[in-house]
Amino acid sequence: MAFDKANLSQLAHGNNFKLWVYTSGDDAIAAIRASGYFNDAANMLDVRDLIIVADTATPTTQFCTVLSNTGSVVDISDGTAISETDTD
Repeated sequence: MAFDKANLSQLAHGNNFKLWVYTSGDDAIAAIRASGYFNDAANMLDVRDLIIVADTATPTTQFCTVLSNTGSVVDISDGTAISETDTD
C-alpha cells in the first residue's frame, strides 16, 4: 500500500513541536520508515516532530522522529520500538 493521509492525526503541538499518530493496517514499519513514505504530508510535518506509528497488521508500535523535510521529501527515523507483550 501507500501512505494514507486520513490515517495521520495530530495529537498535540506546542513550542515548535508536534505529536502525531499514524495507523497503518497494510504497511509494515519497514515500508513506513522508508524515506519518502510521508511525502504527501510534507506541508504538515516539521523536523523533530514525533510520530507514533501503529502498524496494526503486525502489531507493532514505534516512536519515529522527522529527520528531514525538504518541502517535498520527508525522511523519518528508524524509530524506537515499544515493547508489546501479553503474558496472560
